[in-house]
Amino acid sequence: MNCSTHTASTEFILTGITDRRELEAVLFLVFLIFYIFTVLGNVGIIATIQLATNLQTPMYFFVCHLAMLDLFYTTIITPNSLANFTRSIKSISISACATQLVLFGGSVTTENYLLAAMAYDRLIAIRQPLLYVSIMSSAVCRFLVIGSYFAGFLNSLIHISFLFSLKYWKANVIDHFYCDIPPLFKIACSDTFLNWVVILIFGGLTSVICLSTILYSYLHILLTILGINSSKGRRKALSTCTSHLACVSLFYSTLMLSYLRPPSKNLQVNDKLISVFYTVVIPLINPIIYSLRNNDVKIAVRKIFNKYKLF
Repeated sequence: MNCSTHTASTEFILTGITDRRELEAVLFLVFLIFYIFTVLGNVGIIATIQLATNLQTPMYFFVCHLAMLDLFYTTIITPNSLANFTRSIKSISISACATQLVLFGGSVTTENYLLAAMAYDRLIAIRQPLLYVSIMSSAVCRFLVIGSYFAGFLNSLIHISFLFSLKYWKANVIDHFYCDIPPLFKIACSDTFLNWVVILIFGGLTSVICLSTILYSYLHILLTILGINSSKGRRKALSTCTSHLACVSLFYSTLMLSYLRPPSKNLQVNDKLISVFYTVVIPLINPIIYSLRNNDVKIAVRKIFNKYKLF
């Protein structure tokens, strides 16, 4: 069939994670439980930071936005996935697909930049603790966060504008459980070379900027920690970075597995499992990392419980 004679349909059909109805019932329950705890965990982190006076610092300002992004991008995917588990035909309109792609892609790219900003924050806190408050002023923190959102959603809009300039076969079946760029490329009847170039350029630029900032920051953090004489001081300095390092490791390892590898027709199941981890599990894990492994948050939660008589 020639693209020039192609008549586009008005919706895409999602294959979902599995075609076995008995498994879909189990997955519905798993996704629902994960989503409930993700909402509770991230809303809990946001509320704790807003209510606790000891958490009104630049680091927790960034953590608050990280929690909002995690909550936002899992909400873009999970409720629709839950609804699709109950349907025999999992359809999504082209406009809804485009909206999902813009919001999800923008949120994920914004998180790239936000994690880089958090690494810079940790660098200043450890290398220049006496100047930390003046360097990481509220104006600087707001600038870094706003810049992260702007760069993230601009990047996403560029990708989507190129993506929806393609023509698609009338049998618009996406082998995935949500709209994502690589599965859409597979059903395009026009050449996707330019789209891959755009992804490599803009996605690569984002990765280079963010990873370079993170690696540079942690190299100098490590050198600074090694220069501290007392073991207690080294442990204290390192403890302020462990939560961020854990989030960075989870985020980038999954991101690279998802997007920075050649597409393969034989790895659809693995692609979906990676995407489940990326869209459903990580937003649940991040608040756990920043609560269970963080004494400041634990102290703040106890104070809030005591103040408002919550049990």
